[in-house]
Amino acid sequence: MKVFKKGSLICILYKGQIYKKYSSDWNSFINRIDLYNEILIDLKNGSFFPSHMSIDELSLVSWDPPMDKQEIWCAGVTYSPSKKARMKESKTSKGAELYQLIYKAQRPELFFKSGKNRTVGHNAQVNIRRDSNNSVAEPELTYFLSSHGTIEGYTIGNDMTARDIEGDNPLYIPQAKTYEGCASIGPCLYVPESTSLLDFNINMTIERDNQVIFENTISSSDMCRNSEELISYLFNSCEFPFGCFLMTGTGIIPDQEFGLIRKDRVLITIDPIGCLVNTVGCR
Repeated sequence: MKVFKKGSLICILYKGQIYKKYSSDWNSFINRIDLYNEILIDLKNGSFFPSHMSIDELSLVSWDPPMDKQEIWCAGVTYSPSKKARMKESKTSKGAELYQLIYKAQRPELFFKSGKNRTVGHNAQVNIRRDSNNSVAEPELTYFLSSHGTIEGYTIGNDMTARDIEGDNPLYIPQAKTYEGCASIGPCLYVPESTSLLDFNINMTIERDNQVIFENTISSSDMCRNSEELISYLFNSCEFPFGCFLMTGTGIIPDQEFGLIRKDRVLITIDPIGCLVNTVGCR
């Protein structure tokens, strides 16, 4: 089951059929325990109506990020390639050892990424910072967590990062990670019947002038952290009355010399969620 959002329009793709309704209360709609079965009840009681939109047309819409009052948080250094890249980037600043310690520590690295105002959706523009000379897109499996800390769905996350700023000093992470157009999630919220024991293949392709200049794939099973520990630390002293999104870290890191430029196109595919597409701008 996939849930799409465009303004007050909510579309559900379920068993090849598209259903729609208009609602101004997105927060109550998604922040429900056992969301899959709750939406099935909505479909059965006539809350949604069949749509004439085709599945092909669905992919062409510039969908909003599937969020409203939810926050996006991130888990850092959860894959070995990320640890190695961060250590290399921060070697000059003598911060390399920190990433080794984070990777092995009992407590995971968790940080606030963005709210709705700095987040874009599918077919929208993400940004690189004007004061960065080396920025990348980081493809991340992203949990949607209810206010009770249960995984109710998944989406695709694009965690834009100014890697040279973070490399200068790990304490610059807030500046490297949070700015206008720093995040994208979408194209939908994937709500499976069961959220247990799911592994996802994560692929990122970057195009420049209609040519593929980077491509790589990794499995979410390569994460060094499991969902239970990430969620327990996130909810340990924080409340999320509308639920929240948690980007779970990236295992795909281009070579240190690689950097995004304006008009690049980033495609992140996680089956069965879909493909999140963003163009690159500058702020």
